[in-house]
Amino acid sequence: MTVNQANEGFFHGERAIWLRFGPYEAALLPEIGGNLIAFRDVEKEYRFLHEPTPEEMESFKARPMIHGIPVLFPPNRYEDGKFPWEGKVHQFEVNEPATGNHLHGFLYQTPWQVEDFGVNKTESYVVVSVQVNENHPSYASFPFNYTIRLRYSLSENGLLQQVTVRNDGEEVMPCLLAFHTSVNAPFVPGGEAKDYRIHMTLGERWELNERMLPTKQYQPLKEEEQLMRDSGVYPFFEAMDNHYTARPQNGRNRMELTDTKAGIKLVYDVGTSYKQWMIWNNNATEGFFCPEPQINLVNAPNVDLPADEIGLLSLAAGEIFEESSRLYVVKG
Repeated sequence: MTVNQANEGFFHGERAIWLRFGPYEAALLPEIGGNLIAFRDVEKEYRFLHEPTPEEMESFKARPMIHGIPVLFPPNRYEDGKFPWEGKVHQFEVNEPATGNHLHGFLYQTPWQVEDFGVNKTESYVVVSVQVNENHPSYASFPFNYTIRLRYSLSENGLLQQVTVRNDGEEVMPCLLAFHTSVNAPFVPGGEAKDYRIHMTLGERWELNERMLPTKQYQPLKEEEQLMRDSGVYPFFEAMDNHYTARPQNGRNRMELTDTKAGIKLVYDVGTSYKQWMIWNNNATEGFFCPEPQINLVNAPNVDLPADEIGLLSLAAGEIFEESSRLYVVKG
C-alpha cells in the first residue's frame, strides 16, 4: 500500500523536502535555489527530470542550472550586465565571459526558506519562498524589495507548480521570470533517445547575434522546427540554444515529449503568461534537454520593442504576478 507523505530528508547529502503521492515522488532542495530536483514515477521507475548523480553534486552546486527546475530571475542574458529600468541602469555581474553578458539572475543558487509542507486528501505539497530586501546579497545590483513563493504539489494529476512574485517595495519593479527545466530523454528505464519526439507550442524564432542577444528580427523555421511545432521531432536533431515566441495551441502553452516505443507522453503545460520559449539541448547530446518557459525576450530591457511584445512586465507596489505549470503523463 502506497503511503502519501511529505517529509524532510536528504538528496545525495543535501537537505531536501521529499513528497510522495500515489506512484509519484518528488524532491526539492531549499538551500540550492528552491530547485525541484526530482520528479519520478517510482512504480514504473520513470525519472522525468535530469537529476545529478552523487558524483555530480559538487559540480551541480557550483553551477546548478542544468538539473531539475532552477528558478531564473531575471532570466537569460543581459548585454554587458546592464539592466535599464525607470531611468536608472542597474549593473549585474558579467558572469558569462564568452559573451560579455550577465546570465540567469540570482535566485537559482540562493537559499530559500521552507514555509510549509504536508499532506491532505488530494495532494502532498511543499511551499518555499525567498524574500529580497536591503539585506539580501542581490539587492546591490537589483535594488527592489520583493517576495517569490513556490508551491509544488503531487497528486493523481502529476506535479503542479504555482509561483507568485509580490512587489513589497514602493517603486515599480520589473517581473522577469523563467524556469531552466531539465527533462530526461529517455525518461523510461532502458529507453533510447531515438524513440523520443518533442512537440512545443512555438511561434517565431528570434535571430540571435554572436553574443546570443536578439537582433529584433525573426528567422525562418527549419523543417525540423516546423515539425517540432506541428507534430514532433527527435529532440537532438541538431545543437539548439534557440529562442522562440510562444504561440498557444488549443488554448494551452506546452511542451510534449513522447516515447513512441513505450506509448506514453510527458506533458509540460506552462501557462500562457510565458510568452517565450528557450530550448537548449546540450550541444545535441542525448540524455536530457531544457525546454525553458520564459516571460520575457532575452535582454528585454535593452531591446527597443513594445513592452507587451517582449514580455517586459512590471509590478507596482503591492502587486502580484501569479502563474501555474504542470507536469503529467498521458498515453502517447
